[in-house]
Amino acid sequence: MAEDLPSIEDLLTRKTGAVTPTSDESVSGKAQAALSAKVAAVSVQGREDEARSAAAASGVQYVDLKGFPISPDALSQISDVQAQELQVICFLYTGPQLRIAAVNPMDQKVKDLLFQLEERNKAKGAIYQISPESFAEGFKLYSALPKIRKVVKGVQIKQEELAQYQSQMNSFDDIAKILAGANITDILAIVIAAALKMRSSDIHIEAAETKIEVRLRVDGILQEVAAIEADKWKKMISRIKLIAGLKMNISDRPQDGRFTIFQEGKKIDVRTSTMPNAWGESVVMRILNPDSVQLGFEKLGFRPAMLGKLLKEIDKPHGMVITTGPTGSGKTTTLYAILARLNKPGVNIITLEDPVEFKLDGINQSQIDSSKDYTFAKGLRSILRQDPDIVMVGEIRDLETAETAIQAALTGHLLISTIHTNDAAGAIPRFVSMGVKPFLLAPAINAIMGQRLARKLCEQCKVPLAPTEDQLVKINELLSSIPESSGEPKVDLANLSFFGPGKCDECNNTGYKGRLGLYEILLKDQAIEQFILSGEISEFAVRKVAQEQGMITMAQDGLLKALEGQTSLEEIQRTTGGLS
Repeated sequence: MAEDLPSIEDLLTRKTGAVTPTSDESVSGKAQAALSAKVAAVSVQGREDEARSAAAASGVQYVDLKGFPISPDALSQISDVQAQELQVICFLYTGPQLRIAAVNPMDQKVKDLLFQLEERNKAKGAIYQISPESFAEGFKLYSALPKIRKVVKGVQIKQEELAQYQSQMNSFDDIAKILAGANITDILAIVIAAALKMRSSDIHIEAAETKIEVRLRVDGILQEVAAIEADKWKKMISRIKLIAGLKMNISDRPQDGRFTIFQEGKKIDVRTSTMPNAWGESVVMRILNPDSVQLGFEKLGFRPAMLGKLLKEIDKPHGMVITTGPTGSGKTTTLYAILARLNKPGVNIITLEDPVEFKLDGINQSQIDSSKDYTFAKGLRSILRQDPDIVMVGEIRDLETAETAIQAALTGHLLISTIHTNDAAGAIPRFVSMGVKPFLLAPAINAIMGQRLARKLCEQCKVPLAPTEDQLVKINELLSSIPESSGEPKVDLANLSFFGPGKCDECNNTGYKGRLGLYEILLKDQAIEQFILSGEISEFAVRKVAQEQGMITMAQDGLLKALEGQTSLEEIQRTTGGLS
């Protein structure tokens, strides 16, 4: 039977009792090796011909990578793991042009990879057909790739690009005009450049029925920047997901990611969140600029008397210092300012955060992960076994965390944290409503601080502004009730002057530039401690006792700053509601 006949390779390598290789009766070793190589070459060539035919059938180009000069820059565009998985090699990269070669060029994963590479490099690319042998030849080059060279991930937004765009941006109108004429691959870089130029804390990009809305949160207020054509949404959201490390094929549920950009030697993290909406998805990118937390107390807006009281409390070796306020009221900035002041070589400071937003030198920062059952409460118990002097807990959310924090404060640790209440007086009833026992809470607390962020008036265009009669009544009531024990000088109620916002190029015609804090500090003294121990606790009663002991409220603090021309009555009402 024909199928029983031995192959040429078998005849060349088989040894039997009838035939024994000798110099006279067999092919010489060299001839055998040469013939084997020739047969192998014919076999390889056959597979190359098959690959060439497959390329023609698929409508792609063919390439043989054997001996092809592939640069390290090209090879490192794809990781060795991904190259092996998809049997694909990037064999050409010049910046504006790139080429990849795959054993299965019609594989959708290979096509998706090409799109990602094009988006990442702002390059035009193409897929070529190769044979398995050709792929193997190309893959060998990974072993020669320097281990220190990292495979590039994400979209590259260069500092030069940011600077170039920012040089053209002097107003929101400028940003809108630049975006209107921008290529889809440049839009994301332009939006980020605009956010940095305008000192924005958040970027909002939202799919709508007929457009893509772009807004920036500047000084706490969302500003409309531009409307982009709706047909650009698919590529725009793909680019955002690519840069933030999100899954490209998920659009029906929320995702969280982050990426990093560099500007003027600073590393700026951008935390990215997506969620589905009626017309596609909504994207919010929070810009975690390290400059926003590298502030001394003198730049946060504390008045001298109040600052002196706070510094006295954080210099104590144990107890709890709590900040309160809604999201976006500056609590994290205040906590980091406290940590920066306390951070000394002889002190062990450990933080527990969700997430770690800014890296602080000399401080051990730990991020909770509820998916792994690493909660604030469990993390705090672990921290207390690490011999800390000072502990910062990002937020006290439940009884377990509260009790552990109080135990830490009562056993020789200074603990600083936040709790979500509207003001300082509300924190004590909040602890009690969680289930904390008053006899433990009373000795643990050192100070509770309430805060808001108000916009600062633009110094270039602010204008004198007289309050209304109703406002004046409330202003006189608040200023006249500032206790003498607060340390604040007495206000001349007969000579009150205030300012309001104007319009100029310096502030983009908003009338405001920058923000400052409005604060109140409730200090625990004997009267407050006895009040907590009484068990008859209400927010109103706590505030009354605290004011009798010398606390000025956030609204009063705001009025004192408004009298100095730092902010407006409108901002005090918006942030504290104290003038109504």
